[in-house]
Amino acid sequence: QVHLVETGGGWGQAGGSLRLSCAASGRASSDYAIGWFRQALGKERVFLAGLSWRGDNTYYADSAKGRFTVSRDSAKNTVYLDMNNLKPEDTGIYYCGATIKGYWSDKESWYNQWGQGTQVTVSS
Repeated sequence: QVHLVETGGGWGQAGGSLRLSCAASGRASSDYAIGWFRQALGKERVFLAGLSWRGDNTYYADSAKGRFTVSRDSAKNTVYLDMNNLKPEDTGIYYCGATIKGYWSDKESWYNQWGQGTQVTVSS
């Protein structure tokens, strides 16, 4: 079982950048496929990006495509979400989810391990 901790959230300005980290412990993050999700206040958690366990396959939701990049540093047992050209609608709590299934999904139920989330607030 893997334990996930998200960090890197905070305040950002529209057009700016933030890097979120999803650090894994208890088991290598490279054993898992990872999905990044965002939950805005009062709304459901939505999929943003996925990374296969090999790290050779990524997928982005339309809202993230061209602006966000997901990557893995196996030596640090950490997965990153680099967010560029931030928009106020990017505001929310960001979660990383892990699944041993090896491949990402845009379905929240696909992932069985979650971090506690990190808050991102983007001002216009």
